[in-house]
Amino acid sequence: MRFLFVILVSVALLGCKKKEVPKPPDSAQLLFPERSSECTAGRAINETTSEVEFRWQASNNTESYELKVTELATNRSERVNTSSTSGKLTLRKGAAYAWVVTSKNSAVLQTVASETWQFYNAGSESTYAPFPAEIITPKMGATAFRDINNEVELSWRGTDVDNDINGYEVYFSTESPPEALIFSPGANGATLKVAVASNTVYYWIIITKDTEGNSSESGIFEFRAQ
Repeated sequence: MRFLFVILVSVALLGCKKKEVPKPPDSAQLLFPERSSECTAGRAINETTSEVEFRWQASNNTESYELKVTELATNRSERVNTSSTSGKLTLRKGAAYAWVVTSKNSAVLQTVASETWQFYNAGSESTYAPFPAEIITPKMGATAFRDINNEVELSWRGTDVDNDINGYEVYFSTESPPEALIFSPGANGATLKVAVASNTVYYWIIITKDTEGNSSESGIFEFRAQ
């Protein structure tokens, strides 16, 4: 009788055990092409294109990855879905690209994106334009809260393969596209406080310039001030 009681208790405990909830995937760590670099390791296909192999570290709780590569000048993207930690794409020589890897697991709805890295696919160029400025804050479409002076801080990151950035132009307005040039900092300037009104949408663009006369545009970013 005692033996039967032990069995019944064991079965009851097993039946009450909660089913383990699947964990969402972690973000992948990008490896190559390196951030803000000139990729010279591509395999030449012809005079205008080369094949580039992208590599990243495996992430936990991940079944597959989506590699997304975007040509910055045209905003045209290509995707590769794979269960491995690498993917190959044929790209234009001398063009700037951004790439990101999204980790996926069929057991959960959540997907997690890696950082986004930019690079130039090596070509015959002797000088490159700066990469489009990476917006840090406020993020695209974010709600930004005013400080006690009714200001919001804009911040960005500028990078250049040639390391010859010499300044920026900041355009800021309630109109899109913003045409009011409000600040022209030097190479070390990457933050700016702007006066804003509550419940108002603002648009801003960063133009990055280098000493060779090259320039790049961040694209239009927007945020709502509160």
